[in-house]
Amino acid sequence: MSEKNSQPSDMDIVHSRPLYLPPSAALIHVEIFPPAIPLLCTTVSESVPLISRMDSRIATWRQCGDARCVFLECYGLMTRNVLLAVDAQEFHHPEWVRALLHRFADYYFLALDAYDAGDDATPLVWHYTFRTTTQHRLHVVQQLFLGVNAHINYDLVLTLIDMLDSSWHALTPQEREAFYADHCHINEVIERTIDAVQDTVVERCSPSMDLIDTLLGRVDEFMIGQLIRRWRGAVWERAEALLNAADAAQRDALLLELQHDVMHTARRISLGAS
Repeated sequence: MSEKNSQPSDMDIVHSRPLYLPPSAALIHVEIFPPAIPLLCTTVSESVPLISRMDSRIATWRQCGDARCVFLECYGLMTRNVLLAVDAQEFHHPEWVRALLHRFADYYFLALDAYDAGDDATPLVWHYTFRTTTQHRLHVVQQLFLGVNAHINYDLVLTLIDMLDSSWHALTPQEREAFYADHCHINEVIERTIDAVQDTVVERCSPSMDLIDTLLGRVDEFMIGQLIRRWRGAVWERAEALLNAADAAQRDALLLELQHDVMHTARRISLGAS
């Protein structure tokens, strides 16, 4: 049987996997208002443990040819640039954004550690993403966007719930708008980073992409930026729906819908694998 025909199916990946990772002591607890947000760091330089963890894993994966390094290298660049934007006071709530970045990273590394340990707690979309990336011949763009789909369309929804749930109903419309504006400003930071991602990661892994970049100029960066902006817009809408859910049953139904949609996107991304 060819690799193309052995792509993992939903049944193959085990339906019993949880919708999301259970709470972990490794996750920081965040409140929007006093008491002050407990932070893992206060400046970019103090974010070194997170950046170092990313860099260490990237170095290991590069050495052994693990394709998962593509997404993590891009994610590392984005994280650095958002942290720089935080220190430059580009956000309404810079310390909230910093805490969000660390909670966001917790979801990625918990999923990665669970997968590497063969743990059934690995979220379905991450199990599919890690397995497909490592066991099938994918184009570098597929490798990248499988990770982007899982982390943005899935993890970011859960991260926003963690960051906003305790105070959401006490926020005024203006206060909610300020947090949404910070969420949207990250789109701009990501768009400023896309060219560096292409130059330092994508084109190194796939030299033919350099020709595409030359021929299309800024068109390809614009298209990628618009896709990510659209995904992140939908993420905020999903988070709002979950935060406004009438009860646990409605929230669980929305989480099931989320899992279905991110898995559908993951399968579409991997469809061209050979």
